[in-house]
Amino acid sequence: MKAVILAGGKGTRIAEETVTRPKPMVEIGGRPILWHIMSIYAAHGVNDFVVACGYRGELIKEYFASFFLHHSDFTINLRDGVRDVLSAGGPDWRVSVVDTGLDTMTGGRIRRLKPLLDGGTFMVTYGDGLGAVDLRALLAFHRAHGRLATVTAVRPPARFGSLLIDDDGDGVREFGEKPQTGEGWINGGFFVFEPAVFDYIADDATSLEREPLERIAAEGQLMAYRHEGFWQPMDTVRERQLLESLWASGGAPWKVW
Repeated sequence: MKAVILAGGKGTRIAEETVTRPKPMVEIGGRPILWHIMSIYAAHGVNDFVVACGYRGELIKEYFASFFLHHSDFTINLRDGVRDVLSAGGPDWRVSVVDTGLDTMTGGRIRRLKPLLDGGTFMVTYGDGLGAVDLRALLAFHRAHGRLATVTAVRPPARFGSLLIDDDGDGVREFGEKPQTGEGWINGGFFVFEPAVFDYIADDATSLEREPLERIAAEGQLMAYRHEGFWQPMDTVRERQLLESLWASGGAPWKVW
């Protein structure tokens, strides 16, 4: 099973953080959000990744190219550069990092990766959102219904914090910072696809969320895996700060590893 991470967008809604780096490389707790996403997958037994790069993709390539070096102890001969590894502490992941074009849309990025996906079922998510999604249960759900595609449906985070005010006065009994709403479902990423999905993607200009998924849904081939738990995108600096504070608290809800 391979997991595709869509990591090529320009991140214009969080431009303060993405002027010099792609959004998946914005850090939470000293690690790129991309690493957090991959750690969620790895915790559920998926450790073969294909990262679809675009904007500032060279930084993602450099990150993984030097990952082993940064997570190992070694002795190096400075005359010829030969290294003897003393210990290696990196995760057991296989990562393909692919330039899928600067302006390619989400569907087009997936289409370009077809040769790497082995003609079997594969998983896809965005490189800027975290969730405590049970990926094993998601995959079991997908296999059980036998349709072409599964999307993880989540409750959208509310735009504003909630206040619970005393009925007999103005005292605030409870303050909630941006809770998830109790109504409606939205696309939370964490897809599972069968290879026939490529038949619905025309070219680089195809957005996965438009014609492909709209057609697949109209044909009765798209199922929703309902995730009631934590899910949070990182579209703004405020949302990055929220994720950072959750990680710093030691109780980050997406930390399932």
